[in-house]
Amino acid sequence: MTSTFGVVISVPVAASHNPWLIVAAALSGVAALLHVAIVLGGAPWYRFFGAGEGMASAAESGRAYPALVTLAIALVLALWAAYALSGASVLAALPFLKWCLVAITAVYLLRGLAIVPLFLFARGRSTPFLVWSSVICIGYGVVHLVGIVQVWSQL
Repeated sequence: MTSTFGVVISVPVAASHNPWLIVAAALSGVAALLHVAIVLGGAPWYRFFGAGEGMASAAESGRAYPALVTLAIALVLALWAAYALSGASVLAALPFLKWCLVAITAVYLLRGLAIVPLFLFARGRSTPFLVWSSVICIGYGVVHLVGIVQVWSQL
């Protein structure tokens, strides 16, 4: 792959490792780290990333609930990254690997597609956060789906 500056970027991937699931793991890992950063950034970050005024106000007043929920999401996303790495044969096979990867992919795709009914029936209630997060989730889901299809027979 060539960067904007013409520098060749090479990520070593063993022939038996699935690059789509490695990318899927990286995406989930970045999302997990972003959730940790939101906790560290406090109320302004909750607001910026669209968590809602209730979560932002609770974080501002020092309540533990926003941090606990956000860190739980980060933990789940990190686990999903581990499952993608396992599916890519980078890590050893995790329990229920095939079905967990299917479930993870379905969650990403369904979360991404959740914006469709909102657009159809309540367009005024959609926000830029909902639109962008839906597009991102569909992207994550598609990357997972391509990787799963490629390794399905080996899972």
